[in-house]
Amino acid sequence: MKSGIEFDIDLIRRYDQSGPRYTSYPTAVSFNSDFTEKDYRDALAHSNGDPVPRPLSLYFHIPFCDTVCFYCACNKIATKNHSLATEYLQRLHREIAIQGDLFDRDRVVEQLHWGGGTPTFLNHEEMAELMRVTREHFTLLDDDSGEYSIEIDPRSVDRGAIQHLRTLGFNRFSLGVQDVDIRVQRAVNRIQPMEKNREIIDACREMGAQSINIDLIYGLPFQTVERFDKTLDAIIALSPDRLSVFNYAHLPSHFKPQRRINEAELPSLSEKLDILQLSIEKLTDAGYVYVGMDHFAKPEDELVRAQQSGHLHRNFQGYTTHADCELIGLGVSSIGKVCETYSQNEKTLEAYYEKVDAGHIPIARGVKLNFDDKLRREVIQSLICNFRLPFGEIEHRYDIDFRSYFSAELEDITALAEDELLVLEDHSITVLPRGRLLVRNICMVFDARLRQLDEKPRFSRVI
Repeated sequence: MKSGIEFDIDLIRRYDQSGPRYTSYPTAVSFNSDFTEKDYRDALAHSNGDPVPRPLSLYFHIPFCDTVCFYCACNKIATKNHSLATEYLQRLHREIAIQGDLFDRDRVVEQLHWGGGTPTFLNHEEMAELMRVTREHFTLLDDDSGEYSIEIDPRSVDRGAIQHLRTLGFNRFSLGVQDVDIRVQRAVNRIQPMEKNREIIDACREMGAQSINIDLIYGLPFQTVERFDKTLDAIIALSPDRLSVFNYAHLPSHFKPQRRINEAELPSLSEKLDILQLSIEKLTDAGYVYVGMDHFAKPEDELVRAQQSGHLHRNFQGYTTHADCELIGLGVSSIGKVCETYSQNEKTLEAYYEKVDAGHIPIARGVKLNFDDKLRREVIQSLICNFRLPFGEIEHRYDIDFRSYFSAELEDITALAEDELLVLEDHSITVLPRGRLLVRNICMVFDARLRQLDEKPRFSRVI
């Protein structure tokens, strides 16, 4: 059990249900259109007025891809028409100006991320101009001390592009690989030679990248334990700082590209679990630490150190060490967190353009957190990030008696304790090795908003 995880197949089968990924609490299903631009502006003004204003984290959504990967569930636009990006960037620049002018300039951007879609769909001049406009309206760091990251498709960049991105200030790179097996790649419409992955990772290292992440997906067509074993060997040889090994959620009724995947070619549930078990064993044998929720990192990585010290945080970009930042979502469908609110921009280009052209922040929906939300958010964050929940810290911060406030939840969680997913003591909950893969199930016990829904939304499977 070097991984810190006990892989109990029967237990996993019994608990493998659908559930939130808890990149926020309340989760996005609780966002509603009653939350308006005024609510967002009020929260922002309150945030600026804090005695010690929080630093900022900026997320930019670049929705374009020049080809569609059949497994994709992101908000993206597959196109060869580059003029669409030109039109989009005009609006994104306007939104940056609108939003940036509302924040005090002494609020430094400690974290910045371009996601997609494929951010490297943009050409060099467009990338440089987007970063220039951002610097004009927000206070970016001039050294390399910030966490400035970008998602890159290795097929769309070369060594010159990596050098250009480093010049713009990016110091962390996340590469989508998914699988190196050519049969799997053909089935999902993503042909990506291993030589290209190696070339780009070498370039990132030569240009002084601080961190390199690789994304893999298990559950794709034609994947078997034997084939994925070879993929893991190839990726381990590249020695990325972090790895994300995601479960493919096949929801063709929700995501049209997935309709082009032949369900008969997907691995069985049993095969998927075997692939997951293999991944955990091989990665931990190679020295990686299982951080949680699909994420692995080298022992010296700041995610691992933060988890060990009890300071790991989770937001819409996954695990992070920047818990103190206000998160500003920029671009179509982006989600942000300001003060005690969450909000999301319009999801379609038409609606996004209409609001930005009228001079509005393109808020579509959101939620204001009440006392109970904030309390439960901290409970869920503690469990999903640190695998431990000390009642005393919650009681001190929220002036409650934990056992009284959560009496119903503690009764419900007894069954999970009996299955040895966790240890329930007088003053704490500790997630055990056999419960770490099922931590979403544990968090769901404390999710009051989920229980209040009349109709349960479609979530991914917890495994």
